[in-house]
Amino acid sequence: MIETMGRFIDHLSASVFMKVPFFGTQVELVVLALGSAMIFFTLWLGIPQLRGVSIGFQLIRGRHADDSAPGTVSQFQALSTALSGTIGLGNIGGVAIAIALGGPGAAFWMFVIGFFAMALKAAEVTLGLMYREFTPGGEVLGGPMYTLKNGLARIGLPKTGLRLGGIYAFFALGGALPLIQVNQSFSQLTVITGIESTPGNGLVYGLFLTIAVGIVIIGGVRSIATVAARLVPVMCFVYLGGGAVILAANAGAVPAALATIVSAAFSPDAVAGGILGTFVVGMRRAVFSCEAGVGTAVIAHSAAKTRHPASEGMVALIEPLLDTMIVCTMTALIIVVTGVYNDGYTDIAMTSAAFGTVTAWFPYVLSVAVLLFAFSTLISWGYYGLQAWGYLFGHSRTSELAFKLFYCLLQPMGAVLSPGKVVDLIDSLFFLMVLPNLVGLALLAVPVRREMRDFLAGVKAGTIYGKGIDDETAQPRHD
Repeated sequence: MIETMGRFIDHLSASVFMKVPFFGTQVELVVLALGSAMIFFTLWLGIPQLRGVSIGFQLIRGRHADDSAPGTVSQFQALSTALSGTIGLGNIGGVAIAIALGGPGAAFWMFVIGFFAMALKAAEVTLGLMYREFTPGGEVLGGPMYTLKNGLARIGLPKTGLRLGGIYAFFALGGALPLIQVNQSFSQLTVITGIESTPGNGLVYGLFLTIAVGIVIIGGVRSIATVAARLVPVMCFVYLGGGAVILAANAGAVPAALATIVSAAFSPDAVAGGILGTFVVGMRRAVFSCEAGVGTAVIAHSAAKTRHPASEGMVALIEPLLDTMIVCTMTALIIVVTGVYNDGYTDIAMTSAAFGTVTAWFPYVLSVAVLLFAFSTLISWGYYGLQAWGYLFGHSRTSELAFKLFYCLLQPMGAVLSPGKVVDLIDSLFFLMVLPNLVGLALLAVPVRREMRDFLAGVKAGTIYGKGIDDETAQPRHD
């Protein structure tokens, strides 16, 4: 059965990552599409990264909080939920995989892509709040499937929106498969404890995560948001604190490590096939890390309490900044400064080896971070998958319970499959979501620019969040 699944994964990966000619080389079409979308929305929206970060941080500090606004969680909780899904093992194991495949230069392109990803993330999240729905009980239904259904209906394409929304939801169910988090966290556990990587041990570990994740996701978005708001700062502190110790211990080598990362990004002799090859590797891992253009974080942000859709877009800008430009860069520096990328490691074991250069027990710090990252990602993706499932099959209690059981019981499989196959499978399912999401973003580019320009102009003029403003009368535009 495992061999059959392996062949299926190979065929799926080859189809999803179809390559096309590009300046004398072969580049994956999905990479070109995402890269183009990131650059387009950066320019189309007037480089919102420049103003958005400051506004976003003000909002998550609760400076302009409006508890009477529509939504179910605070803007900080929405960001925490989204970050718990993006700041995960892609930041630890994913960066290691990128460096193993593309060399240190892949980390440079991850950083660059993270900047442009900020604009794309702002665009899709703004649209998500413009076209979200509410149940009679006040619960939020949001995500790219609702953006496609309601947004395209607004511009006269209702049937197209319904079809694309259904396609996105179907692909989102595949992308939500809880495999890579279980796989890489189990891999780290075996390295640290010496436990054999056998199917039996993997099954036990998977069952442990099943119980822990199930306890949280049964409570719904409020439970997930509450846990995420507490967990995300802790896990970032543990990981970044451990990384800071490693960099401090190798402070003299940091400038050379930075030079290596930059020079390798432009080296024609890079291990991935030159500059473009290194860029492609960095692009794949950066997108998987921050999820810009994939649309999944829109589901979390759609639950935020706000009357201004673009305000949550400003909050969403912070995700790629923290996730890809800071946490991923920290991982890359740890790996390069310690030199372990030359020791033959291919996955999270590379990061573990870097932690081990400080002292023999230090990889245990990484193990704690890995477990927290895996757990946080699993609870967020449980919610994402649940929303996609509900879009397709309804939000009845029976339907939602069926998905939650399926999601939790599938987790042990992640500890049984080989890391390479798991990465290929999840990458393929993950990137299938890009196609309908980018189509929707392209068709709704004019409304989202109008919404964002009106919001930023209102903030500048003081008519939004300004002294004396009556936010009760402020309504988002949907045209």
